[in-house]
Amino acid sequence: MVIHDPLHLFNASLLLPAPLNPNPNCKTPKRSIKPFRTTTIKSSVHPDPWSLSDGNNISKPKPKSKNPKNPLSDDDARRIINGKARYLSALRKNQGPHALTPKWIKRTPEQMVQFLSDDRNGHLYGKHVVAAIKAIRGLAGKKEADRDVRSLMSGFVGKLSFREMCVVLKEQRGWREVRDFFGWMKLQLSYRPSVIVYTIVLRLYGQVGKIKLAEQTFLEMLEVGCEPDEVACGTMLCSYARWGRHNAMLSFYEALEGRGIKLAIAVYNFMLSSLQKKSLHGRVIHLWKEMVGERVAPTAFTFTIVISSFLKEGLHEDAFKVFDEMKQQGHLPEEVTYSLLINASTRRGDWDEALKLYDDMRSCGIVPSNFTCASLLTLYYKTEDYSKALSLFSEMQRRRIAADEVIYGLLIRIYGKLGLYEDAHKTFREMERLGLLSKEKTYLAMAQVHHASGNYESALSVVEQMKSRKIRLSRFGYIVLLQCYVMKGDVEAAEVTFQGLSMTGLPDARSCNDMLSLYAALGLTRKAKEFVLRLRQDDQFEFDEQLHKTVVRLFGKEGVPRDAKLLIEGI
Repeated sequence: MVIHDPLHLFNASLLLPAPLNPNPNCKTPKRSIKPFRTTTIKSSVHPDPWSLSDGNNISKPKPKSKNPKNPLSDDDARRIINGKARYLSALRKNQGPHALTPKWIKRTPEQMVQFLSDDRNGHLYGKHVVAAIKAIRGLAGKKEADRDVRSLMSGFVGKLSFREMCVVLKEQRGWREVRDFFGWMKLQLSYRPSVIVYTIVLRLYGQVGKIKLAEQTFLEMLEVGCEPDEVACGTMLCSYARWGRHNAMLSFYEALEGRGIKLAIAVYNFMLSSLQKKSLHGRVIHLWKEMVGERVAPTAFTFTIVISSFLKEGLHEDAFKVFDEMKQQGHLPEEVTYSLLINASTRRGDWDEALKLYDDMRSCGIVPSNFTCASLLTLYYKTEDYSKALSLFSEMQRRRIAADEVIYGLLIRIYGKLGLYEDAHKTFREMERLGLLSKEKTYLAMAQVHHASGNYESALSVVEQMKSRKIRLSRFGYIVLLQCYVMKGDVEAAEVTFQGLSMTGLPDARSCNDMLSLYAALGLTRKAKEFVLRLRQDDQFEFDEQLHKTVVRLFGKEGVPRDAKLLIEGI
C-alpha cells in the first residue's frame, strides 16, 4: 500500500520539467483537489495546571507588548501565579477568620542561605535562640542560691551573637532573669556596650517598678561611655511616671534640658497623664508650657489633658484658648473634651456657651455621653426650660444612651416642677427596679415631689427607706425632713430634726421660718418667743425679710405688740 505524503508530492512537483512550447491559448483543464482530512484524537489526559506551558497551546497566543517592562520567562507564568493566588485565597476562606495570610518575602541569595542555615524553619528566631530564651525563663521561681546562670548557659558560649543576646534579653519576663542574663551577657566576647541593650534593661525594670535598679543601670550606661538618646531617656521618664515618682521625674526632665534631647510626644503624654491622675494640675500646666517651648506637636490626647487641668485650676479662658488651638491644628475634639467644657460653662452660668458647644458637637456627629446629657439637663432645669429637657431625654432614649442615677434624679425634679407627680413616682419605681438608688439626692428629690403634692406621709416613707439603707442625712436632708414634719404638724419630731440641723451648722432662715409657722399654727406662743430669743442671741444669724414678717404677724396676732416691738427692735 502506497502512502502519499502531501509534503513529498509538493516537493516532487517542483522537480518536473516545464513544457518547451507553451501555448498561452491552451487552457489547462481544472482538476478537483480534495482537501486532506485531519483526524483529532481525543484524550482524557489533561495538562497539569501548575506546570509551565509545553508550547503546544498556540490557539490563543498572548499579544506581545511593544515595550515590555518585565518580560516573563514563559507565557504561562502569569497564569500559574494567578491560579496559585486563587488557590491560596480559597484555602484561607476555608480555614476561617484566624488563618494566617501568606506574604511574599523578598530575600537575596545570601539572605536565603543564612535563613536556611539558621534552622528557623519559618519561625522568628533560630532554634538556639529559642532554647536560650526558655533556659533563662526556667530560672523563674528559683531561689538566689539555685540561680547559676553560668553553668546554665555554658552550652551557649560563643553561639549567640550580640543581636541574638539582645533578643534573649528582650523576651524575658521577670526582672531577676533580666538581671542575671545581662550579667552573663557582659562576660561574652561578642558583647559590646550599646545604648540599645541598656534601653531594653531600663524598660523591663521600669515595668515592674524596680526604680533603683533602673537608676543604677542608667548610671552604668554613662560610666561605660554610652550617650543616652531620646529613647533611653524617655523610657526612664515613663518609668518614673508609671510609679508616681513625680519629683524624680521632673528633676530628671530638668537635667535633660541641657543635653538638647527632644523627647517624643508619647513621653510627654505619659508624664502629663500621670501628673493629672494625682491632681497635680499646676505641674501639668507648667509641663505643657515647657512642651510648647520645645515645639513638640501635641496630639488630641494631649489637648484633652491640658484642657481638663486648666478647668480644674479655674482658668476657663486659657482652657478655651487651648480648645481653639486644638481645632486650628486640625484635631477633632473628643466627646470627653466637649463634656468638660460644657460642664464648666454650665457651672459658671454661661448657658449660651454651653449650648453653642453642644451644637458644635452634634454638627461633628459626636454622640453625647450620659455625663454630657446630665450637664445639659442641669442647664435646662436651672433655666426652667423643661420642654427642652424632656426633648433631650427622649433623644437619649432614641440613641440608646444609658441614663444614670443623676439623670433620673433630674428628671424627677423636672416632673415635680411641672406637677407631673405620677410620672415622677413611676420614674422613681423604675430606678428602684434597675437598682440605681444609691445617693441621698435622689431620695430627697422624690421626697420633695411628694411634699409639693401635699403627700407628706409618702415623703416621710421615702426618707425612712433611705435611712434603712444606711444613708446618712446631710444638711439638705435635715431641711427636707423638717419641712415634712412641719406639714404633718409633729412638733416633737420637728424639734429633734431642727436640733440635728443645728449640729451641721448655723440653721438657715427658711427652716427657722418653718418652725415659727408650726408654732403659730398650733398656738404655741411661748415656744415661739423662746425660739426667737435664741435666734437673737446668736450674733451670726441674720433675719431675712420673710422671717421678719412671720415674727411680726405671729406676735401681732397674739395681742402682745410690746413684746413684738422689743423683738423687732432687737432684730
